[in-house]
Amino acid sequence: PRKASTDIISTVEFNHTGELLATGDKGGRVVIFQREPESKSEPFSQGEYNVYSTFQSHEPEFDYLKSLEIEEKINKIRWLPQQNAAHFLLSTNDKTIKLWKVSERDKRPEGYNLKDEEGHIKDMSTVTSLQVPVLMPMDLMVEVSPRRVFANAHTYHVNSISVNSDYETYMSADDLRINLWHLDITDRSFNIVDIKPTNMEDLTEVITAAEFHPHHCNLFVYSSSKGTLRLCDMREAALCDKHSKLFEEPEDPSARSFFSEIISSVSDVKFSHSGRYLLTRDYLTAKVWDLNMESKPLETYQVHDYLRSKLCSLYENDCIFDKFECAWNGSDSVIMTGAYNNFFRMFDRNTKRDVTLEASRESSKPRAVLKPRRVCAAGGKRRKDDISVDSLDFTKKILHTAWHPTENIIAIAATNNLYIFQDKLNSELH
Repeated sequence: PRKASTDIISTVEFNHTGELLATGDKGGRVVIFQREPESKSEPFSQGEYNVYSTFQSHEPEFDYLKSLEIEEKINKIRWLPQQNAAHFLLSTNDKTIKLWKVSERDKRPEGYNLKDEEGHIKDMSTVTSLQVPVLMPMDLMVEVSPRRVFANAHTYHVNSISVNSDYETYMSADDLRINLWHLDITDRSFNIVDIKPTNMEDLTEVITAAEFHPHHCNLFVYSSSKGTLRLCDMREAALCDKHSKLFEEPEDPSARSFFSEIISSVSDVKFSHSGRYLLTRDYLTAKVWDLNMESKPLETYQVHDYLRSKLCSLYENDCIFDKFECAWNGSDSVIMTGAYNNFFRMFDRNTKRDVTLEASRESSKPRAVLKPRRVCAAGGKRRKDDISVDSLDFTKKILHTAWHPTENIIAIAATNNLYIFQDKLNSELH
């Protein structure tokens, strides 16, 4: 293959402070980056992100009962809020969720009574006096250890995990079911949504993403391949098959086509930090919904409307099934999502301005300023520097993006490269 496919980044996630950034890849590895403290000599230089730890989270497995290979690819990573010196994160592949502890060690105990420096047990007859072991400084080590393995609860592929705001429970969603777990209990979970029909031939939709509300531990939302969002309240019933609210945009009959159903499938859903809004992404658009209005989205943003005429070829090369993610900035005023040709889009909700930027080797030189890019539709008038739709590279796609929780720092996964852009980035938007 042209690129080592195991290096392809499959998920990106900042922790709650933004000091750490984790990526997962197709080879089952997790790489954690840590932001360096700002240097005193250059007080205005933002700390850069450098590799902090790398570990193998999942290995390829084989399900002998179903004769199926289970990929090691990391589908999602979610950080737990930090409660002591250690960091904890959940990572999942198609079937198994794992809880990892990431901790630092910069001291080691020395001067044991019964062990020598190598750790071998001493001959008791030589021990004539007692001493108190002491902690001696050593080079910093980052240790990663698996604390829990949550297995055997999903028949279908896990597409989402989400930590609850009670910090005790989390949920995992696959194509047809959502399970609720306690972080300390690995041998059982509660099934809170089950949309599997009795007869699989009656299957008309699947769950595509799910997320807990950031402040209310009883609320969660899940999206479907039919373009709907269902808000559920766990206080109402143990099995949340009956939703509290259904968010759905009525279809425009005049715009109906063979591809309508495919492109309306929601690929990602994210609560705003405030908990008031929902951001969703389907193939061509990003939408912002108000939790208090189910009938239609509050805002609809065209991500790459110039592809509408290309749906036929995108169907043939399977790109129409690509699942783009979306992200909010820290103040919920700007949204971001990826596109093709290593482009990503930002929409300012207040000024209604938008920008297309490119994640490329040229733009990733230190201090380089990102130039806005423009794509012109087939047959449209081309301005200088415009890119024609026909010259877009559909193999270069930005599916996974993340925004620092408080600052203007974004992480963009472009196939097997991770780009981190910061600060001046939004001069076009603000």
